[in-house]
Amino acid sequence: MRTPQSLTRLVLIPPAIWGMVSLLLLAAPGRKANSAGQNIPEFAQTDLFVGGEGGYSVYRIPALVTTVKGTLLAFAEGRKNGWDDHGHIEILLRRSSDEGSTWTQPQVVKKDGANALNNPTVVVDHDTGTIWLVFIRTSTQKFKNIEEIAKASDRVSDMWVMHSDDDGVTWAGPRDITPSVNQRDWNRIVPGPGIGIQLRSGRLIIPCTHFHGDVGSDHIIYSDDHGKSWRLGGSIEGRMDEDQIVELADGSLMINMRNYNEKGHRAIAISQDGGLTWSQAASDPALIEPTCEASLIRYTSSPHFAKNRLLFSNPASSDRVRMTVRLSYDEGKTWPVAKLLNGGGSAYSCLTVLPDMQIGCLYERGRHHAAERVTFARFSLQWLTDGADSLAATEH
Repeated sequence: MRTPQSLTRLVLIPPAIWGMVSLLLLAAPGRKANSAGQNIPEFAQTDLFVGGEGGYSVYRIPALVTTVKGTLLAFAEGRKNGWDDHGHIEILLRRSSDEGSTWTQPQVVKKDGANALNNPTVVVDHDTGTIWLVFIRTSTQKFKNIEEIAKASDRVSDMWVMHSDDDGVTWAGPRDITPSVNQRDWNRIVPGPGIGIQLRSGRLIIPCTHFHGDVGSDHIIYSDDHGKSWRLGGSIEGRMDEDQIVELADGSLMINMRNYNEKGHRAIAISQDGGLTWSQAASDPALIEPTCEASLIRYTSSPHFAKNRLLFSNPASSDRVRMTVRLSYDEGKTWPVAKLLNGGGSAYSCLTVLPDMQIGCLYERGRHHAAERVTFARFSLQWLTDGADSLAATEH
């Protein structure tokens, strides 16, 4: 049994105080709900990783999943010596068994001397309950800094995979899967970051980026044998990176990417064959971005729910500010609902659906820098839509 000292408690912010805080950083609190007169559950959030605490100068790159048993797993990079993406970096994890109300102390999932372990990307196999964690390992002896990595002509990083069969308490591995998911003319492959997905067919998919020199393009890797082996899927070429993916109601896949072709908007592409081939990428003018990572997940799907709903989060601005969650009812064609989580500095994020159908968002925020801390936010569909939408009692 955990002692009180081993847990961090989620803070419920009273409406009066919340209104004042919102003027500085956060969105206004949820208002009264629908005609039924029910109260909208309050927005609540807590900081899980704070830069300068716990032996790490910076925490970045959040990844968040809900396991089959309902445990929340919140991953982040623990950067020992500063902001740089390259350096002494370890993969950390905090767990919650009560839907984000309390959290265990951080545990080190993997460290590799003073080498860099980057871009934790996690996927849950709902058939077996196994959690798969993919990340890259880069030598800090061979490559001293980002500039050396950008100039490298040979392979820069290895892609490693670990897994847990006990809801993240212990982890097996790592296993190097680079030979099966890399091409000779790619000098770097990078997962996510964020999450992968499992298709209705059972296929596990991790969205990835590959680099020719310093130019990135997107692709997927996949497993059809519950993570025993991983294969290379289709690519979308053309100056994009940091992607997330969702399975649409018709069985097609939509990948959503950071976009260097048309800066200021996310890019999307569609696959009709489980990720083996992709359409040409196109910009989505509704999804504005400051060239930053984003999160895309499915919230509900028919016939189990009355509506199909997708969720998307990113800093919806030309700068890394204004962390915003959007809602789509038409499989990502339009995004009519947008709600501000944090009005100040905001960067990377990762969404998940909690066991009680509330929504969780693990995201970077700060006052002087957009990633001073990694925060877990919890809110309901009612709060997100200001009471205009809620899950019916007959849904599920």
